[in-house]
Amino acid sequence: MAKFEPRRILGKWRTGWALDLQTLSSTPIGYNEFGHMQFDTKRSEIGELLYRLKYRSDQSVVPEIVDAVAQFIQPSANIDAIVPVPFSRPRPVQPVPILAAGIGQRLNVPIVDCVKRTKELPQLKDVYDLDERSKLLEGAHAIDRTAVEGKKVLLFDDLYRSGATMNNITTLLYDEGGARDVVALKITRTRSHQ
Repeated sequence: MAKFEPRRILGKWRTGWALDLQTLSSTPIGYNEFGHMQFDTKRSEIGELLYRLKYRSDQSVVPEIVDAVAQFIQPSANIDAIVPVPFSRPRPVQPVPILAAGIGQRLNVPIVDCVKRTKELPQLKDVYDLDERSKLLEGAHAIDRTAVEGKKVLLFDDLYRSGATMNNITTLLYDEGGARDVVALKITRTRSHQ
């Protein structure tokens, strides 16, 4: 099983964690033949697994990531539902729903796909101003109240950068969804919250 070093993530949820950093270091090593800077990137163990799943479509790493999450989340957490964050762009392999399904099966907790995107958004990783991110996220999601009312939910996503999307969805889960409690889990987080 992959080693990880849990890191607290702060937000509107009651408690939140990322299993580890995504990258430990990234050193420029020069330009490629297309004029793009190349980097020597060192990732955490769990960060490397997530990278392989997300950017290389390597689904063989799913069981190891699920094992790490299952080890971290204790049965005493009493989670009623896992709510995956909707993905931001199409990929051949979407890590969040795949991992959520594995985690739900392993922990015997239902996946509740109750958050829907209501408008198109630009890639938020390219928007560095937190206020601008928040404005873009206004009205960007809707929630099915019947799916989470009165429940303790695990809000799940793959990579934590600023927390803007998760904070927006957490507010919806409490205010419009009537969730009893929200805890957040990301597989990794960036070294700096941009």
